[in-house]
Amino acid sequence: MMSKPTTADDPADLRRRAETRLRERKIVKQSDFSTQRLFHELEVHRIELEMQNAELQKTRDELEVSLEKITDLYDFAPVGYFSIDESGVILEANLKSAALLGMERAGLVNRSVLYLMSPESRPVFLAFLKRVCNGTKDQECEALLLKKGGGSFLAGFRATSAVGPVGARRWCRVAFGDVTDRKKAEEAQRRLEEMANTNLGLNREIVRRQTVEHTLKKSEQRQSLLVKQSRHMQGQLRHLSHQILQAQEEERMRISRDLHDEIAQTLVGINVQLAALTKEAAGGPKGLKQKIARAQRMVEKSVEKVHQFSRKLRPALLDDLGLIPALHAFMKGFTKRTGVHTSLTAIAAAERLDAAKRTVLFRVAQEALTNVARHAQASRVEVTIQKLPEGICMKIMDDGKSFQVDRVLHGKGHKHLGLLGMRERLEMVGGSFAVESAPGKGTTIIAHIPPGKAARGAL
Repeated sequence: MMSKPTTADDPADLRRRAETRLRERKIVKQSDFSTQRLFHELEVHRIELEMQNAELQKTRDELEVSLEKITDLYDFAPVGYFSIDESGVILEANLKSAALLGMERAGLVNRSVLYLMSPESRPVFLAFLKRVCNGTKDQECEALLLKKGGGSFLAGFRATSAVGPVGARRWCRVAFGDVTDRKKAEEAQRRLEEMANTNLGLNREIVRRQTVEHTLKKSEQRQSLLVKQSRHMQGQLRHLSHQILQAQEEERMRISRDLHDEIAQTLVGINVQLAALTKEAAGGPKGLKQKIARAQRMVEKSVEKVHQFSRKLRPALLDDLGLIPALHAFMKGFTKRTGVHTSLTAIAAAERLDAAKRTVLFRVAQEALTNVARHAQASRVEVTIQKLPEGICMKIMDDGKSFQVDRVLHGKGHKHLGLLGMRERLEMVGGSFAVESAPGKGTTIIAHIPPGKAARGAL
């Protein structure tokens, strides 16, 4: 930066310095006082002039150095500089602007900058120039500049308005540079980001499709398993149907045999007694009363047998009094026949089930106790009926020996007919069936029935 001269700013200081310098020269005066005084003033003034001249010379040298620096900064700046008036005429240009355009600096001055641009960029630049000259600061725009001898480059302009003499035309200072590489880099970056986003989307799509494929594979495996289970269940149903038919035939055979052995023989005995009574009645009343009493006992025995058959086929208590009394009566008779101690704990809500569901629970308990008597070797059986939020649950727990549930349920043979029959009955009314058996803990039958209407055909 330039230092300002001090002569014009502080004359008193300049005179003091001149007088000091005069005293240092040790001038000896021989004239009178007035002449000596005048000579002194002249010498002081001359020394002041010399000092001013020296200060001015120093200031000029500093100004020349500063001007040279500013000129170098202006001409050899890394960007081009224009001074442009409001119509677009170039007033000044630096060397870098001429180098960018491939022209001499003299060929740029007093030339319209619009002729250095492509026609498409001119309206954009004129609007930019108007905003700058109207005082709007720090305006930017981009325009395509044409090089001398061919070629072009995209230039980025930045300008601010300048203050000129009063009455002079408005102008501005414009800095510009070649932003082609930067634009290409930005475009490459943008495309790279687009590719990255595209790749991210593709990766997400790949992950989604892999997930869908994995889900489809699991679905196929699940479907294959369901088909396998369905085929297995169909085989079980066919086997169950065969066993049911066989069991029905065996039950019919047993009932037929019991009717033949018990009822038929009793009725034959009654018929013989009646024939004897007929003969004796013709001969006289002697001994008639005893024979009639014997015939009555035979009739009562036949009626009791018929009642027993009826209770085995379907207990009247279930229809007349409900599930809990029927279970209580059955379990009492079970204990009397087998010696296995039984206990029943039930809630009154079980009686609010429809008839089909009550029948299913009774048949499951009946079949479970029958299995206990045949296979469990148990000493105690507990039956509980409780209400759950999702329906009624009945548990039948014994302290007998355990068995392998999967082998019995899914194996072939006649022994698991009772378990399959329980499950089939429960599924017919929308219920579920489970068996738990462990060594030392006995076996637990779990029957769950949801509320609502039962399916048709439940027995």
